[in-house]
Amino acid sequence: AVAAGGQALGVPTVMETFVTTMKHSMSVAAALACAVAALPAAAQSQQAPLLFPGKPVRLLVGSPPGGPSDISSRLIAERLTDRFKQTVTVENKPGAANSLASREAANAPPDGHTLVNNPDTVVTVNPYVYKNTGFDGRTDLVPVTVIATFSQMLVCNASLGLKSVDDLLARARKEKLLYASGGAGSPGHLAFTMVLDATKVQMDHVPYKGPAPATQAVLAGEVACGFLATPGVLPHVKAGKLTALAVSSAEPSPLAPEVPPLTQVLGRSDVDATFKLVLMAPKGTPANVVAAVQSAVRDVLQQPDVRERFARSDLVAVGSTAAEAQKVLQADGERWSGVIKRIGLRLE
Repeated sequence: AVAAGGQALGVPTVMETFVTTMKHSMSVAAALACAVAALPAAAQSQQAPLLFPGKPVRLLVGSPPGGPSDISSRLIAERLTDRFKQTVTVENKPGAANSLASREAANAPPDGHTLVNNPDTVVTVNPYVYKNTGFDGRTDLVPVTVIATFSQMLVCNASLGLKSVDDLLARARKEKLLYASGGAGSPGHLAFTMVLDATKVQMDHVPYKGPAPATQAVLAGEVACGFLATPGVLPHVKAGKLTALAVSSAEPSPLAPEVPPLTQVLGRSDVDATFKLVLMAPKGTPANVVAAVQSAVRDVLQQPDVRERFARSDLVAVGSTAAEAQKVLQADGERWSGVIKRIGLRLE
């Protein structure tokens, strides 16, 4: 219908239809533009799934087969292989106070596919003792978890007739005695150094290339005593060839609960020489990869049969967070650096 003057009644003009269509198209375009712009933000808010491990994992160990770090590593590797659906292979790289394995790990690609399990001394002692190891565990590696704690057992040749730490200290005040360790800067060396520093007693140190030859030296009477790995010396204690006087930790050993802790014997809490096995990764390893490995290892360490097998090797399973491991390493590093400085221990 057309009104007078030719104006349409209730029917849009061509121009009105065009304007309405354009407005609608612009609204739709604007809405689409907003939606497209929001896509990257939404994608960024959702973390991409963790594709780890994408290949076999190497677990390096700085000691020969049979030691605490080797035993724990092989058990963990077995369980992680099942969990990761990728092979986890243990590689022994002994030498230089566990530094060879740690240095190789520090130089590996930081993707979580190369890890190292070593005593905490790589971080808490070696940087203060050795002039050049080719790396610095404090800055070139990042902690993943404290796997376990362990101590050393103070044993003496049974022919000396020593029955207590007091007997040993009294004898050392009267005559020259030698003590063995598995190497300069090793846990046994540090434990003995701490005792002598605390009691102001003098004994001469004889380092050997590992705990096994050091144990043989005590058995042969080449040296009087030594702080050595409990699993290696306990059979000789039970056979009556060695006498156990104390363990270096504040708590009794799972393998020999009857042997008193050093802190109890000396009545001093500052002579606790408890050591840790720490799993570490190269610096720069993504935080989510570190977290994935830490979580997997923690679950392994919570399994009752794993904890029982650890105890048979004088290890107390832990499974800390990465942050807790870092805190422990820092505190122990400060403590041992003070001891090392007082005794002037410095090696090439």
